[in-house]
Amino acid sequence: MGTVRTGTDEAGERGRLVNVAYRLLGSLTEAEDAVQDAYARWYGLSPSRREEIRSPGAWLTTVTGRICLDLLGSARARRERYAGAWLPEPLPDRAEWDVADPADRIVLDESVGMAFLVVLDSMTPAERVAFVLHDVFRYPFADISGVLGRTPAACKQLAASARRRIGAAPAPVPAAGRAEVVRRVREAWESKDIAALVGLLDPAAVMTADGGGLAGTAPRPVEGAARIARYMVAVAERAPGLELLERSVNGVPGLVARRAGGVETVASFEISEGRVTRIWVVRNPEKLRPWTRTPAPDPEAGVAATRRAGRPRPR
Repeated sequence: MGTVRTGTDEAGERGRLVNVAYRLLGSLTEAEDAVQDAYARWYGLSPSRREEIRSPGAWLTTVTGRICLDLLGSARARRERYAGAWLPEPLPDRAEWDVADPADRIVLDESVGMAFLVVLDSMTPAERVAFVLHDVFRYPFADISGVLGRTPAACKQLAASARRRIGAAPAPVPAAGRAEVVRRVREAWESKDIAALVGLLDPAAVMTADGGGLAGTAPRPVEGAARIARYMVAVAERAPGLELLERSVNGVPGLVARRAGGVETVASFEISEGRVTRIWVVRNPEKLRPWTRTPAPDPEAGVAATRRAGRPRPR
């Protein structure tokens, strides 16, 4: 294929590149911008130069990867100026939410789970690029070397180093088990039951919130089950009319808090041995843009009314 064709082919190629860039950057907005920049460079080539490129898809992947690498390199400096903790942008499930493009292009799998993205963010830019391109998207190290400007052997070492960081992360909990714990957290939070929340949280649990200076959050991570439980109840008491929805967040069970029809908070959870060990709370409205559309109807008719009436949720 000598050129990138418009229509279905280009749409599919763009979707693939957005998936790569989101996993590299943890930001849907930056991912879309990176892919747009790559295409601008492609169409900036002369027609004869484009014809010389045997694999436009590989060319676009390399350019997108380099753009993301540059962005990752500058991200550390940007985050030093960021108000509070920085977290990846959470993504809704198109089956549960009227998802806004380009969020509907993201394939939700274990490589976009919030816990996974947080670990990716602890890597060096080169480690992250080598690991994501090789281990997630199965690109050969010979191709990755063109992105990183290093030998294939060096890229292999970077991926191995990144893999060791991933290996230290807790094993994932099956979806059914996660959903049950999240359901119980929601019920305890709605009823403002501090004791129940403490029982659901690991004693050493940590909650990290991202408001970006645009929404009120705890300025530093909240540590310990009792402190987190008191904080959650205080939030509920200060926000009358808060509606909690059990929805997928980056492909795994999470909670979405709405008030007056608008999404104010998206919460992700890391769960181990039946207890919550980490909570990631995103309140920065700029990171919640994909959640601004209407959620799909709750499959359990009458659940919302039942919750407001204070009766136990039917099972």
